Amino acid sequence: ALHLYEELGILEPTLRSKGGFRLYNHDAVRRVQWVTRLQDMGFSLPEIRDLLRDWKASESAPGAMQRVHDLYRRKVEETRLQIDKLRGLLGELEESLGYLETCSTCEPERVVSECSACDRHDCDTHPPVLVAGFH
Repeated sequence: ALHLYEELGILEPTLRSKGGFRLYNHDAVRRVQWVTRLQDMGFSLPEIRDLLRDWKASESAPGAMQRVHDLYRRKVEETRLQIDKLRGLLGELEESLGYLETCSTCEPERVVSECSACDRHDCDTHPPVLVAGFH
């Protein structure tokens, strides 16, 4: 990963040893942690490279920080939407698990084709979408 980061201009070794090994300073550890966090948030390495390039090319520190602020603000909004979506999926999974727990009470001689007309559930209860897709 360090070699790729170097190729993309995201990380630079401080110097090289006599044997040609790349040597990094303590700031490199912070940079790798930063890159990892950004990747966890969904940034690709090219996006991180571009972010660094744009930041370095900024004419003023406040302007550079404002760009980062705006980017992170958008990422917060995207993350909140993703969390809401995941909460909905979690609810659907839990509902499906509750529905499926009754399936273990089926008699062994029932076949899968009878699942679409299952009488183990209330007639008014429709199977959750994650279960109904099998019917």
